[in-house]
Amino acid sequence: MLIESAILKYKTFFFGIRKLCCAILVALLPISSCKQETPIIAQENLSQFVNPFIGTDGPGNTYPGATTPFGMVQLSPDIGIPGWDRIAGYYYQDTIISGFSHTHLTGTGAGDLYDILVMPSNSKSSKKIKENGFRPYSTFSHDKEMASPGYYTVDLLDYGIKAEMTATKRVGIHRYTFPKDDSTKIHVDLGYALNWDRPTDTYLEVVNDSLIKGYRMSTGWAKDQRIYFSMHFSKPFNSYSIYKDDQEVVSPVKGVDTKIQLDYTMDEGGQLVIKTGLSTAGIDGAEQAVAMETPGFNFDFYKGKAAEVWENELSKIKIISNDVGKKSVFYTMMYQSMLAPTLLSDLDGKYKAANDTIGISKGFDRYDTFSLWDTFRAAHPLYTIIQQEKVPDMVQSMLAHYKETGILPVWSMQGNETNMMIGYHAVPVIVDAYFKGFPFDKELAYKACKASAMVNERQIDVYREKGFIPVDDTHENWSVSKTMEYAYDDWCIAMFAKELGYEKDYKEFLGRSKNWKNLYNEKNSWLQPKGTRGSFITPFVPKEYSTYFCESNAWQYYWFVPQDIEGLIAKTGGKERFGQKLDSMFTYAPQAGDKLPIFSTGMIGQYAHGNEPSHHVAYLYNYLDQPSKTQTLVRQILEEQYANAPNGHCGNEDCGQMSSWYIFGALGFYPVNPAQGVYDLGIPLFEEAEVSVGNGKMLRIVQKNFSEENIFVEYVTLNGETLDRNFITHKEVTAGGELVYVMANDPKKADGKKLKSPERNKIYN
Repeated sequence: MLIESAILKYKTFFFGIRKLCCAILVALLPISSCKQETPIIAQENLSQFVNPFIGTDGPGNTYPGATTPFGMVQLSPDIGIPGWDRIAGYYYQDTIISGFSHTHLTGTGAGDLYDILVMPSNSKSSKKIKENGFRPYSTFSHDKEMASPGYYTVDLLDYGIKAEMTATKRVGIHRYTFPKDDSTKIHVDLGYALNWDRPTDTYLEVVNDSLIKGYRMSTGWAKDQRIYFSMHFSKPFNSYSIYKDDQEVVSPVKGVDTKIQLDYTMDEGGQLVIKTGLSTAGIDGAEQAVAMETPGFNFDFYKGKAAEVWENELSKIKIISNDVGKKSVFYTMMYQSMLAPTLLSDLDGKYKAANDTIGISKGFDRYDTFSLWDTFRAAHPLYTIIQQEKVPDMVQSMLAHYKETGILPVWSMQGNETNMMIGYHAVPVIVDAYFKGFPFDKELAYKACKASAMVNERQIDVYREKGFIPVDDTHENWSVSKTMEYAYDDWCIAMFAKELGYEKDYKEFLGRSKNWKNLYNEKNSWLQPKGTRGSFITPFVPKEYSTYFCESNAWQYYWFVPQDIEGLIAKTGGKERFGQKLDSMFTYAPQAGDKLPIFSTGMIGQYAHGNEPSHHVAYLYNYLDQPSKTQTLVRQILEEQYANAPNGHCGNEDCGQMSSWYIFGALGFYPVNPAQGVYDLGIPLFEEAEVSVGNGKMLRIVQKNFSEENIFVEYVTLNGETLDRNFITHKEVTAGGELVYVMANDPKKADGKKLKSPERNKIYN
């Protein structure tokens, strides 16, 4: 506090001197100079627009708790009751809280994590319910709940306790304010489990009256999860009771279901701060995190530091708009784009590796929770613009996974491979980063990409042999989707091979990138599943959701050939026929009797914005000289499928993909082929935006003739030059300058020109 006071006095003194100097300077200037001065405008606080509750209702599956950008800790409330709606631990429609756990997934369909549950209680309530395992709980009201970047607070009404949460990268920090009560308790429950998660081994040790430590090993979606913790208390507890399988034992205790109850006597307004350091490598790492990241117990200081970190990140894009609701959605999407991947390594670089050893990251932070089937499409391309300092670490994290397992991650989490979803989509992320000039070992990266495409797992061996994946009896065969996504990743490897001079590999993978054609049925113009003998499977109904397509139907997957859109147009019968089919995609709505799965949400015709395979489709009108249709649809999706409300996501947020789509859409461009180094032009949402694009450069995006009526783009200029194309390159984006969209109210003005589309057989670097 003495240091903080000294800093404040220094700032006050310096500010006074600066004001005096400015006043003298103004007095000496000519009157005409004074008139030309621009008044200093206070910097707008962007965190005020973030609403962490967006996605906590409906299908979003987000959490509202405290975290830092890409941090290891996600300290958030748990309802304590399982179910799809509570997959992230919290559901806006619920009215109870059973505690606050330190790890959560953001916007996935997977119920895992929820490590180290902490819950305060006292003598004011002793209610128990079966649904949460008879754990202590309290009712709460949204009127007494608030969240902002790096901070969460709620009143636990049954106990009269105010709970507050904040975080550093590796430490979760609680502050509880109590009423007077001689029977105040803090419950730390390592046996707590929810949804897919269950503990396999836990350990608790009371070190002294202000420190406990231990670990929680668990299995679930990720099979070998390890969380070590060191928990420090600002006030010593009077006594404690420690339990194994609900039987009181002595410390230390080891077992599947352990917990501890710490006893306090609290005066009115008494406060307790708890700091919990985490590690996946060992208790020493957790203790180091507390010592280095959170010396002392000044909760407000760490809350302020978390807010400062978030404000710096949000300030990378500044928008001008009078619509507070849209600004809230935009900055919440920026916030949610930074909730994953999450930090895995300790301060000394140690982490739980994918081969179940302890790895050490040297010279980079190790990240995990790579939801690659989702995030390769828009989130990782967005990071190459506004998270440039983290991209090399993310790539090196994927390469570390390769060195540990022999292949790149598919869907990795907490130092594990879950093998969820399909494709080898670390490949486009790495290839994109390489061509954009990010530093890492290119030969190792190429070796990893090629190895991941040559394994015999996940039917890749069958794909290599036949040139497609046939239908079989396995659960979630997804034969068409796998063929198409493998083909796209193969194109990425081909481009990488060509650049590095591996001509033989280039030809092989370029050939494999055309494998999607092996499932094209010329008679009905559909990508259709085949049996092992190569015959098309019948009957075949394109709108049906079947095991042939990954969480989609034939309508939604038809368009996933980003490496060869011209080839898909030709196969369909040319631009006119392709346009007719694309129109039908957005107008052929599901009928009352159609069975729609849980992931088929955000529907516009057969387009499903709530699931990722549809995300690039609206931009395909650019390839038909009909950009007005792209502009209309992008605006519709931005305004109808997102909202500043708890149910403001039309589908799972999916670790940053849904939010990144919105950011790109609102800025006016999108990576249809996410590894090509180009962004297809759409239509910006705001009157003006400024994007920090690295190296101190800024890209200013402006709508000229901005109004509610002018909803089409007549033409676009870049640094004063009119573009003769429907795309902008990454190199142009990161060079900075001014991108101007000249608006009009007539779609013919948007469609009246034949603009060039990117050539899909090249990389723009």
